[in-house]
Amino acid sequence: MPSNLKDRVLVASAKSFAARDEAANTCVRKLGIEIPALVDDIDDSTERVYTGWPDRLYVIDREGRVAYKSKAGPFGFHPDQMAQALAKTYSSGQAGPTEEFSSRAQKGK
Repeated sequence: MPSNLKDRVLVASAKSFAARDEAANTCVRKLGIEIPALVDDIDDSTERVYTGWPDRLYVIDREGRVAYKSKAGPFGFHPDQMAQALAKTYSSGQAGPTEEFSSRAQKGK
């Protein structure tokens, strides 16, 4: 994408989790991303569970359910809608049980 060239964010497809994690960290840093960024395993198990292709943004509730799913990105991404979904889903301010969610995501639940 031209914007990737402009922002100097060019990475090759990762062949290991370490390389994927490094690429994600590069993107977060160079693009100034301020929300938590999660990195899927090298087998893309989370992508397969949540059918994240084409690119989509998700909000997952404390029970591990999809509370918000964006339209296909990047042009279908609407940060204001996602912010509203995050506020509604996590209005108590508590973080969810990430270990439990991670376990569920890998099991496909």
